[in-house]
Amino acid sequence: MKNDVIIKVENATKLYGINKPEAIKLAKEGADKETIQKKTGVTIALWDVSFEVQRGEIFVIIGLSGSGKSTLVRCFNKLNKLTSGKIFYEDRDVEKLNKKELLDFRREKISMVFQNFGLMSHRTVIDNVAYGLEVKSVPKEERYDRAREMISMVGLEGWEDQPIESLSGGMKQRVGLARALANDPEVLLMDEPFSALDPLVKRDMQFELLSIQEKLQKTVIFITHDINEAFKLGTTVAIMKDGKLIQLDTPQNMFMHPADEYVSKFIDSADRGKVFTAKHVMVTPRCIVRPKDAPEQAIREMRSYDVSTAYAVDARMSFLGVITIDDALLARKENLPLDSFIKKEVCTTPPETLLSDILQTAADSKYPIAVVDEKNRLQGIISRSAVLSSL
Repeated sequence: MKNDVIIKVENATKLYGINKPEAIKLAKEGADKETIQKKTGVTIALWDVSFEVQRGEIFVIIGLSGSGKSTLVRCFNKLNKLTSGKIFYEDRDVEKLNKKELLDFRREKISMVFQNFGLMSHRTVIDNVAYGLEVKSVPKEERYDRAREMISMVGLEGWEDQPIESLSGGMKQRVGLARALANDPEVLLMDEPFSALDPLVKRDMQFELLSIQEKLQKTVIFITHDINEAFKLGTTVAIMKDGKLIQLDTPQNMFMHPADEYVSKFIDSADRGKVFTAKHVMVTPRCIVRPKDAPEQAIREMRSYDVSTAYAVDARMSFLGVITIDDALLARKENLPLDSFIKKEVCTTPPETLLSDILQTAADSKYPIAVVDEKNRLQGIISRSAVLSSL
């Protein structure tokens, strides 16, 4: 991903209470959150948090209750005001925005999706979705056209005129997402938006978000306490504890290199199959053959690498199938071309496929799975044992 920072957080600190100077002194001396609260009555909601968010990524902030994640996300649109530190949107200091600039910023650049939906029960679906545009005085026909487009995008086409009270929890959350998207913001702030949903609906909404992100390429800052959700959605994941940022990394790197014991324990329950992909466990096939190779050459290759299967590719490395040692021997015996023995019923998968999605395929497949790119070029192979051992 190119270096295109849309949000930058510098030393963000948020304290609640009167005796802030003493609390800051204790925090700088290394006192923990609980000790500071007992001695000063001040709550450390955020302490010296710094990071950058790249344009177009899903940036997930995860932590237990009281970790500061929700406090932090509300600083991005100045619902919370920092005690010290800075938050920049592109090159603008959010803390320095005046009343009008802040209103325009919230209307044009950044939208929020809440856990409790935040919908107006007296309005229909389309009127809820169009509300932000109505506030901006967008003509009715134009705002309804935009609202219908977003309603269709979140899978609620046909529900435009239904009252909010008639919708299920998952449908209400889709309306909330459509409303946030209707203003065409650069950044979506999502504070535990799926936590109140049942597991099946939650999974559907996660898929919906990833699908919409693929189409619109918005910057999403997503808050959750669910490690599997964080690793499934996040391009980058930030783990917080007691108002501090403990580790910032990709899900894969965090899994393999936790910063400390807290992070290690936190992610211990995560499903590895929903973090690691085919590219993380694939290996380069040792034996490659071409369709026009002589059977003797294929036999020699397989024997030299001590394997019983070779992977057949064309001149552009497009995957064709596999040749077994038995078929190569038969081709030599009967003086037949090698390409007539290529077995094409071999499972393939893109490099980005989650291991959890190919587990059953790996278990059932007679041959290792071939990993191919969008042009069907062979990238690597995955054996059954590689999938199982990684999990």
